[in-house]
Amino acid sequence: MRAPDEPLDPSRGASAHRHPRESAQERRERYDHDEVHSLRERVAESRWRRRVAGRRSLDAPYRVAVGVLGGLVVAVGIVTIPLPGPGWLIVIAGLFVLATEFTWAERLLEFTRRHVANWTAWLGRRSMVVRLVIGLLTAAFVYGVLVVTLHVTGVPGWVPGWVPLWR
Repeated sequence: MRAPDEPLDPSRGASAHRHPRESAQERRERYDHDEVHSLRERVAESRWRRRVAGRRSLDAPYRVAVGVLGGLVVAVGIVTIPLPGPGWLIVIAGLFVLATEFTWAERLLEFTRRHVANWTAWLGRRSMVVRLVIGLLTAAFVYGVLVVTLHVTGVPGWVPGWVPLWR
């Protein structure tokens, strides 16, 4: 066990990669200090968005429309995650739409980016055999979900008869 003031040892595994949680105030100060603006702030600073925000009768419906559209995109993405295709990409696109207006979506998008980067870095440090096994397991899972989906919903009529699926 290390003392609270002792620096982290990088050889100790995953706990060495954790960063202390940044408070909202610290994040605002960091953004102000290095002049980094969040997506929501950049959209809010655009001329067209300032004009919409200036009229209350347009601002509230605009925010509702962004919320509904982003929510629908996220919902479609969540439904398509187990199916072959860009399910996670659609979810992230929906979060991107929501992050243009809502702080919580921006935080969730940042959390997602951070975890995808950590997963990619972790996978990159593994041997080729481990990466191959993970890829094969992923392909097997997607194939299984596809077969179960086709079994439950039925094979579409446009699928040629020579495809080895039950009709």
